[in-house]
Amino acid sequence: MNDTVRTAVIGAGITGITTAYQLARKGADVTVFEANPYPAMETSYANGGQLSASNAEVWNSIPTMIKGVQWMFSAGAPLLMNPKPSWHKYSWIAEFIGAIPNYEKNTLQTVKWALDARNQLLEMAKAENIDFDHEETGILHFYETKHQFEVAEKVTALLKKGGLERRPVTIEEIAKIEPTLKGEIYGGFYTESDFTGDIHKFTSALAKACTKRDVEMRLSTTVEKLRTEDGKIAVFSRVEDKHGSSSPGQSKEVFDQIVICAGVHSRKFAAMLGDRLNIYPVKGYSITINLEDEANQAAAPWTSLLDDNAKLVTSRLGKGRFRVAGTAEFNGFSKDIVWGRIAPMLNWCHRHFPGMSTSSYISWAGLRPMMPNMLPRVGKGNRPGVFYNTGHGHLGWTLSGATSDIISELVISERAA
Repeated sequence: MNDTVRTAVIGAGITGITTAYQLARKGADVTVFEANPYPAMETSYANGGQLSASNAEVWNSIPTMIKGVQWMFSAGAPLLMNPKPSWHKYSWIAEFIGAIPNYEKNTLQTVKWALDARNQLLEMAKAENIDFDHEETGILHFYETKHQFEVAEKVTALLKKGGLERRPVTIEEIAKIEPTLKGEIYGGFYTESDFTGDIHKFTSALAKACTKRDVEMRLSTTVEKLRTEDGKIAVFSRVEDKHGSSSPGQSKEVFDQIVICAGVHSRKFAAMLGDRLNIYPVKGYSITINLEDEANQAAAPWTSLLDDNAKLVTSRLGKGRFRVAGTAEFNGFSKDIVWGRIAPMLNWCHRHFPGMSTSSYISWAGLRPMMPNMLPRVGKGNRPGVFYNTGHGHLGWTLSGATSDIISELVISERAA
């Protein structure tokens, strides 16, 4: 009789792979299911690159709501919402508004997780010797007006309550921190302890480390149904080869435990397991600029930036790449790349880095799995053996180190019991 406790992890993005790694490191028997042929091919493919505790403020606030309404009527603004009626979308918005009274509490929780995640992630990278274009140059938030700066002062005070130190900097200090940055700037805040890195490179390398720890990776395997049976979880899946051909039949495997880390698809899996998980897919865009010669490399910044007015973030990914990311688009599960969302990012680069060429770049769009209160769902489901580590929104890269540790401890403790 086999007494091994088997745990399934659904999803091989940053949260799924860090969860699998933490579980394997703590002695669990883990199988990862992923529909794509490789790990980190969806939301964890080309995000902004920032591991940013300094960007931990949740969006549930009255000023953000007012700004969001204004943006809806402005072409090229950071927020775009498809007005087509959708119960999912409008129920999400209603819950988002309902979470406004918890703005401070939820921001403090996010900061604390982000600070813990920072250490966890670096420990994983060191233990597995992972090269992920890691740059510890800090993150600089900059503001065009005095009003924007004063609003940021209040956020800085709140972040400090959560344990984060970010200091105000003058125009002169900004010029020393990042001399390539041009444009109208009033002032900023600098967080030296934040850093950046390539999420896809990290996740792919950590997935290989998982296999060395005997994690079974079921890639190109689409999970079609989940069902609880006699206190266990049945996973019904179908394998597809890299050419898109499906296996002739659906296979069934039974696990003692399951952790849902499936990003925007987590909502449907939760429903199969008797849980309500109101995750909405919020589309974000990025462009990765190829710095093809020494002149362009010198004209691009090394310090990671966040322009609070444009809601854009940047990361330098090694010598030859510069990434700009941002925007929030409420448009269902569409991953179409719209030129009207890419053009403002290119124009932003021309304005702030006039010496850097954007003649060679790659566009990308991904769906952020967002909960209405902006906090990920990390914990047990209603049924035994069911767990969730999902719904991280725009902070999956920032929070995954901490939430994977939390969920792995819960899974292991249940296993021991």
